[in-house]
Amino acid sequence: MSGIADISHISAAGPVLGAPQIPDAPFNVVYLGIGTVAWVVAALKIRAWRRDPSPGLLVVTLSIAAPATAFVVAAPVVYRLLDRLAHRPNLATLFVYLGIMGFSAAAVVLARMWTPPEDRVGALVWDEATVATWRPVRVRLTVFAVLVAAMIVLFFAGGPTRPETPLTFDTTFAAIPSIAAFLVLYQGLFGFALIDIGRVCLRHAAGLPDGPLRRGIRQLAVGAFVACGYGVSKLVAIGAAAAGTTGTEWLSTALGPAFAALGAVLITTGFAGPAVAAWIRRRRDYQALRPLWDLVYRADRRLALEAPPSAWTERLAVRDLEWRTARRGLEIRDGQLTLRPWVTPAVVPAATALAERAGLDDADRAALIVATALRCAVEALNTGTPPRPREDQAPLPGLDAEPVEERAHLVRVARHLYAPLTGEALAAATATATE
Repeated sequence: MSGIADISHISAAGPVLGAPQIPDAPFNVVYLGIGTVAWVVAALKIRAWRRDPSPGLLVVTLSIAAPATAFVVAAPVVYRLLDRLAHRPNLATLFVYLGIMGFSAAAVVLARMWTPPEDRVGALVWDEATVATWRPVRVRLTVFAVLVAAMIVLFFAGGPTRPETPLTFDTTFAAIPSIAAFLVLYQGLFGFALIDIGRVCLRHAAGLPDGPLRRGIRQLAVGAFVACGYGVSKLVAIGAAAAGTTGTEWLSTALGPAFAALGAVLITTGFAGPAVAAWIRRRRDYQALRPLWDLVYRADRRLALEAPPSAWTERLAVRDLEWRTARRGLEIRDGQLTLRPWVTPAVVPAATALAERAGLDDADRAALIVATALRCAVEALNTGTPPRPREDQAPLPGLDAEPVEERAHLVRVARHLYAPLTGEALAAATATATE
């Protein structure tokens, strides 16, 4: 997300101080593509923040939206449009760099808000908004505010208006002392933020269990360190241009943007990865529970708030998956309790014996027992078998599962529902019951 700053240097006014012409099209495609994808991720984060407001999630959203905007503005076509609207060439450069400074400030704040590994409980990531947390945050934000204000003053003091240079701003105006100071201050703040967030991400990822969140945070660290190559390339090119040395412009116009674009992709996907993985998991669980939900719904249609969605509606479901899945789980639980009086007691020993013979672990053994019990109960209900009194009802595993474990248990039950082993257990229980 950090490489956007280079885009602000493309010239609409012909050659830049003898530099070779650089085609706009590749930069338009890359910068607009990265900016658009990053804004999609930012929009998803905004939606998540509105559902569950928290300072940490808000900072993550800002750390994605700010550089996403910078990438869009840095695209030569947008860069020149803004310059024309403002009637001031190269003004878009300032907006690009301020967008990156927004990311830098958000990244530094994020590093302070992450829960230290030794204090983390489970997958907890955000620290509580304590005085100890916010004191260093305020100090860093104050420093950024002062230095960003200094950047703005230096930019206008340098008066970089002609030529318009969306891709070569740094090397074109580096000989102007105030612009050189502006550029060095920008690169210093940006580099500090990248190193800070990269270091913190590595330390915090080490305290998380293996999974999408840990991989995403590690990818953030890699993206931050890769983006540091942008700053190094830029500083070398700026120093050479300020000294009047030629032949190093490619560091600013090619190598730096390449590091920036790659770093931006890694950082954006690092932020998005855990959320995408969670969405995929929710969608998979929602669809996996359908057979089990159908079973209890056919047994008692009063359990559901609405009729079953069509197969296509289910396949195309992309929104509100957490709510839909949670509701489906609750309705299945209600169905289990409703069907329990019709469960044959022989189900538990029959399914347990088959599970042990098949070498199933505890979780799958419990799921097999419940799946067999529910199928047995539905058959008994459909054949008019009277319900058993409470004292004769078979105890089933999983009914007292914690909420965090309940969904995984129900998904296992759904997958065992029509498995061959479940059919064998049902047949064995039925044979025992009729003896």
